[in-house]
Amino acid sequence: MKKQWINILIVGLSLGTAWAIRGQFGHEPGAAWAGGIGALALVLVSGRKDWYNKALLIALSSALGWGAGGIISYGIVVGYGRSTDFLNASYGLEMLFVIGGLFGLLGGGLLGLTLESSGEKKVKWAGLLTEMIAAGILVHSFLIDQLEFLMTPPRSEAWAICLGAGLAMLWYMARNKFNSAMRVALFTTLGAGFGFAFGNFLQIVGNVLEINFNMWNVMEYNIGFWGGVSMAYGVFSSKWPEVSSVPESWENKVAAALILVFVPFLVFQNSAFYDILLNKSENIQSIESVTYSGSIAAFALFILLVAMSWYVIRKYKKNFDRRMIIQLFVVYFSAYILFSYLVSGAFSGTFRLNHHLYVLNFAVILLFLWKRNPAFFHAPEAALQRENWFLYFILMIFAILLLAFISIHIHGELGGANLRF
Repeated sequence: MKKQWINILIVGLSLGTAWAIRGQFGHEPGAAWAGGIGALALVLVSGRKDWYNKALLIALSSALGWGAGGIISYGIVVGYGRSTDFLNASYGLEMLFVIGGLFGLLGGGLLGLTLESSGEKKVKWAGLLTEMIAAGILVHSFLIDQLEFLMTPPRSEAWAICLGAGLAMLWYMARNKFNSAMRVALFTTLGAGFGFAFGNFLQIVGNVLEINFNMWNVMEYNIGFWGGVSMAYGVFSSKWPEVSSVPESWENKVAAALILVFVPFLVFQNSAFYDILLNKSENIQSIESVTYSGSIAAFALFILLVAMSWYVIRKYKKNFDRRMIIQLFVVYFSAYILFSYLVSGAFSGTFRLNHHLYVLNFAVILLFLWKRNPAFFHAPEAALQRENWFLYFILMIFAILLLAFISIHIHGELGGANLRF
């Protein structure tokens, strides 16, 4: 049992660290990069050789799922959790549970479907994505436009789109009996949702204690860590086809182009360095030399990431093995860490403690990966045991209410607090 939990911890540390790094970039591309890193870590520790062959598709599905949640606005909701009255504080933490849960639902769900897709029972991706998009639009229209059920006024209510997409995905799983994928989706929903709410609680505690650290980053780390732990537990405690589907050559090429080229380029493009490199920044004259040098370094890092990834994939061609996946994992993860250093001002002499902790986490992950341990539990679940899931969600809701109750009794007025009611 202990050996299985080491592998689960590796996935949690990987997604947690990557999600904390995502805080430097935000939005969908940053979340997608983090999701891809978490998926590669999971494939690595799984020991499933057939999963090595489809590692790029698994990483892409995770990147799409976790990245889709990036459209959700949650800054105001975090402020609700910092309130001094129980109604607003509990509302804030519970809504963070919902938002984090939607990240996990889509990220864990799409990853689970990719793992469960086999020659005997394939996922019909075109139909599924069409259903998810349509349901997202319909649920948003019904909840937001018709009922005006607003979570984050006056900001975007895109969470409703993710809710609709997630519900359509669950319905697809239920109809087609993708039970293992559904277990992963539900476990990741609980884990990521709890992680977001608990992270906000830890952020408040850190502010109250006046800890000299980026406590917002602590909150971000928690959603990734608990989301990764729960996703890995769902995977390693479930039954999967003995032989997974084998991807076509063009599928691997498209997946590689999207996660290794397109996503990193979007992260670079959305950063300040892109505008500075193209002389579009209004502040370029005040930070001329250092920032321009940093932007060149960031672009060079992007080119190096693409070149090294291409070399690794071409070297192994269709014979993907653990060595290939770990090389790709190291390149992809280390590039994300270096991007965070550059974006936060490494060329202007700014080095923050949380960035050094990313490196420390990465070193611990590589140390754990050095020794291989069995990943799957001896008696994996085949059934969903639906009667238990309602209880799990109720217990989680009450646990978060307890956090809100504790929170309002340990602080007075805090900066950034908002009132919903």
